[in-house]
Amino acid sequence: MNIRIVLPLAALLALAGCNRPAPPSPEKPPEPQASALRDAMQQPLDKANAARESLEQAPDTRAADEAEGKAPR
Repeated sequence: MNIRIVLPLAALLALAGCNRPAPPSPEKPPEPQASALRDAMQQPLDKANAARESLEQAPDTRAADEAEGKAPR
């Protein structure tokens, strides 16, 4: 066969197999796909918030220790 005929026919066959993706159902909302990324970003923020809260409580415990008569460390 002639290559001028074979290449365009092969391209047409490849393109014929391609279809548009099915549109999403309007009744069912799409599932979130970025939840893993969001969780990975939120985890260090949660750790930082917990550390900040413990640091904010630290002066309160020191004042309570001094009121009880314990020596500061």
